[in-house]
Amino acid sequence: MSIEVKALTKIYGEQKAINNISFEVPKGEIVGFLGPNGAGKSTTMKIITGYIQPDAGDTRVCGISVKQQPLETKKKTGYLPEANPLYYEMYVREYLDFIADVHAVTQKKDKIALVIDTVGLTTESKKRIGQLSKGYKQRVGLAASLIHDPEVLILDEPTTGLDPNQIIEIREVIKNLGRRKTVLFSSHILQEVEAICDRIIIINKGELVADDRLHNLQQTNQRNQFVAVQFKEPVTIEKLQLLSDIIKIEMIQPSHYRIYTSVPEKVRKQLLHISLQDNLNILSLQSGEQSLEDVFRELTK
Repeated sequence: MSIEVKALTKIYGEQKAINNISFEVPKGEIVGFLGPNGAGKSTTMKIITGYIQPDAGDTRVCGISVKQQPLETKKKTGYLPEANPLYYEMYVREYLDFIADVHAVTQKKDKIALVIDTVGLTTESKKRIGQLSKGYKQRVGLAASLIHDPEVLILDEPTTGLDPNQIIEIREVIKNLGRRKTVLFSSHILQEVEAICDRIIIINKGELVADDRLHNLQQTNQRNQFVAVQFKEPVTIEKLQLLSDIIKIEMIQPSHYRIYTSVPEKVRKQLLHISLQDNLNILSLQSGEQSLEDVFRELTK
């Protein structure tokens, strides 16, 4: 396993930031690490990277205990924290040279050129870091986390503050890195997680509430499937409650509803029957599954 988290607990004063959480990430997997603000994501990531110590439990990176051999695990880990720490007065190449020295990287010139190309910094590589946009500053932080060619990447909110174009670019960088490295990253942009992750881990109030592939989370959630129907005329919710095999009905507008069911095709047929029977006009009728946002809200509200 590239990452092993076993019965991890961290307490600040009287508050448990994380409470007895365990999970594993095999080599070559991209895993989204989700949770509301204050759920314990950053604390867990800092423990995995060896920046803080847990009160109980242990973590291993590439089979090595972070607690017992922190320097060895840092050699195998690249970390981009949420608050990206950069020296704004330094030039991009100068900063990466400095980070390479910290990691005792050999053939620095070649490694710096490689990470600059990997994260798309070539056009900005001769500038001072302070002159760069937010998106390019994130790329510098990502390049610094890659300079020693780690096996594991820990990325805490890597797309925070980026515009849509920058988000797409960083997403592609992470997807490409995931082909040859293990990536654990947190994000509040759930569409990003859906787009690039193999698997999703969700924590809430310091406890693990989900660990599975997105499709499986959607299928096992009670309200996973729905039928969205929009009528031309207003239709009362009481009329739709006469349908069989429904779990819940959400009214979007008086003529627009989302009907949750485990048998969407059966509900679609019933809706068509109602429209013919009551002379109603259906403008749209489609089936769907819960998005990651729906699953996230169900598990963390």
